Amino acid sequence: MRGSTSRLSVSRETLTQTYFPKTGPQLARYAELLETVAVERGIIGPSEGPKIWERHIENCIPITTLFTEGATVGDIGSGAGLPGIVIALARPDLKITLVEPLQRRVDFLNEVIAELGLAVTVHRGKANSLTKPFHYVTARAVAPLSRLIPSTWHLVRPNGALLAIKGESAAVELSEAQLPKGAAARIIELNIGELPVSRIAEVIKAG
Repeated sequence: MRGSTSRLSVSRETLTQTYFPKTGPQLARYAELLETVAVERGIIGPSEGPKIWERHIENCIPITTLFTEGATVGDIGSGAGLPGIVIALARPDLKITLVEPLQRRVDFLNEVIAELGLAVTVHRGKANSLTKPFHYVTARAVAPLSRLIPSTWHLVRPNGALLAIKGESAAVELSEAQLPKGAAARIIELNIGELPVSRIAEVIKAG
């Protein structure tokens, strides 16, 4: 067990140095806020507290590698900031807007942003309350692709993409979704270090 814990610590340290080279302390503080404040306020379930890093933060790391430099990103249904806050910590070059309809979650996101010193915008509302499009729209655990695509498509710029973090059913979800005219889609599988395989549904809007 001691050896397993050591490997976990080394792996976590390596991931932090690789993907959060300038924001490691902020990432650690964010994880702490998720484990405490977010659980206390019911934003994250009580059983998720001990699994914040393994189940949530690690799940959000791979998507941070897919954005072009300086792009705009709209994170739909951001909840506790997953993946939006993780993306912001890994990619400070991006212009990120967190979109969340519930006020208590919005309050938490604003507090996190202020404490971590992030240049991130929070918009209270659903996807249909926004009109300005982004280079990328992201989502995690929001809705099946059959509903997510039509509800967010107006927010994707021409030549932009919807990037949805999905599980093992990603290919099935995509096959059941009706793609907008001219759209191209695929499942991206990312293998990063010792992390589990990450599956991201990418739906690209024609230019």
